[in-house]
Amino acid sequence: MQFRDIFSLAYRSVSGNRLRAGLTISIIGFGIMALVGIFTAIDSMKGSIYSSFANMGANSFNIQSRALKIRMGGGDAAVKGNRKTRKTKTSNSNIPITYREATDFKQRYTFPAVVSISFNATQSATVYKGEKKTNPNVRVMGGDENYLALSNYTLVEGRNLNLLDVETGRNVAILGMDVAKKLYGDNLKNVVNSNIRVGNVRYRVVGVLKPKGNSGFMSADNIVITTVSNTRRVFERPNASYNVGVSVTDITKMEPAIGEATGLLRIIRHLSLNEEENFYINKSDSIAEMLYNSLGFVTLAAILIGIITLFGSAIGLTNIMLVSVAERTREIGVIKALGATRKSIRQQFVYEAIIISMLGGLLGVILGMLIGNLVSVLLNTNFIVPWVWIFTGIMLCAAVGLIAGIFPAIKASRLDPIVALRYE
Repeated sequence: MQFRDIFSLAYRSVSGNRLRAGLTISIIGFGIMALVGIFTAIDSMKGSIYSSFANMGANSFNIQSRALKIRMGGGDAAVKGNRKTRKTKTSNSNIPITYREATDFKQRYTFPAVVSISFNATQSATVYKGEKKTNPNVRVMGGDENYLALSNYTLVEGRNLNLLDVETGRNVAILGMDVAKKLYGDNLKNVVNSNIRVGNVRYRVVGVLKPKGNSGFMSADNIVITTVSNTRRVFERPNASYNVGVSVTDITKMEPAIGEATGLLRIIRHLSLNEEENFYINKSDSIAEMLYNSLGFVTLAAILIGIITLFGSAIGLTNIMLVSVAERTREIGVIKALGATRKSIRQQFVYEAIIISMLGGLLGVILGMLIGNLVSVLLNTNFIVPWVWIFTGIMLCAAVGLIAGIFPAIKASRLDPIVALRYE
């Protein structure tokens, strides 16, 4: 018998038992759907992470008093900058960077770079304009004249904060596009020089930011920026810690810039030679790398789910093929009596198993792509086609079909035609 004839017989046998084949296809499909769907979602999350931290600039770094920790799954991932193997004394750790230390650093840092001081005043402010107001989730940042440049913000209306604003701490503010549209609608011509209220404090709007977009992890446009000196007066809290941002003019000199910043801040914070730094220098690429690594447990979970489901699918498919052999014993006897060889019978049953598993794989790939890209929609990233995992899923299904069909095929090929013809 030729390949086309054997394959045609196998396909007719599968289509003749639609309910049984459909249930098996669904089991395999859900396993592949979990595998492809989770990995598609992971790729979407990685794309969102990349777009979020690309906005921070590859030539910049931040100095903070605490290590940035992100909990994802069972453990913590932390960015610890350029810390060494020595341990910091407990009494010397997590000491806030004061405003005096931050301004002292900015004045004394002589490396060719731009330095900015910022303060995260609150993440839950409500902004009012007349009877209109935002949701209580607006981020208020205090910055200086260099903050917009270091954060890669650009103005679409108005002006930047200037040195006089910072020195006097007067109530001026720059609005993110989300806040501006919420309060003023699409007409932004009348925003500049108008008055808003953040909580109970009134501010004069001096600028509107060009939208950066929402990555899903952070909304860069749902923000109000005022001067760092103003936030000291309005939002000051005990043990407030200030962030120092540094943007190097030459990216090839990033490491020397970090080294000089480390040495200067050690002097400012009065650290002795045998004490470890009690501050952390974070680069945007290291933060993104940390987030990528934090997704590792999701990857392992996806692989484990896929393996367990496919293993169960292989057992179910083998059982169904054995039932098929038992039901078609007389048919096998007739085929062998007409001259079919053991090889052609083995091939027919193996082809049946492969057809069922491949159809399940195709169903799983389609469902996995659709479900995984729901994450892309939520995170506002591009539609993703995970070609590697599509190919991997189909190959896994082919392997499952081959393995699950071998034993029933061998059993069918070894049937005695005389005994098979007498089978009731």
